Amino acid sequence: MTMTPELTALALAGLLQAVQYTLFAVPANLELGTKYTSSPRDVPPPRPLSTLTGRLQRAMNNHFEGLILFTLAVTVVTLGDQSSTITQTAAWIYLAARILYLPAYALGLAPWRSAVWGIGFFATLTMIVAALI
Repeated sequence: MTMTPELTALALAGLLQAVQYTLFAVPANLELGTKYTSSPRDVPPPRPLSTLTGRLQRAMNNHFEGLILFTLAVTVVTLGDQSSTITQTAAWIYLAARILYLPAYALGLAPWRSAVWGIGFFATLTMIVAALI
């Protein structure tokens, strides 16, 4: 049995999340120091993150949130045996949107960041609705 395109997109989205974590964690450790980042963080950081590192953190957190709904969509499509051209295309659109979201957020491209987010969100909703009909 081979993976469905939706599951492949989900696996790649998971790898994208790991890339986003690394892109955030490395500069955060350099900016705040490992004494703080390896601590239990009971106190606020000694200084704020740079603008770029803060944006990378928010983009990473946003993808964690988006992955919850996308994982739900892929699970419904896969377990319901509802994979179709529509759900497959929507899965790839979600992944492409999440890839584009990272530089859009990091570079502060308003309102494009929100537009790209919306494309990914509606692609996910499309998968869920397509699985139900």
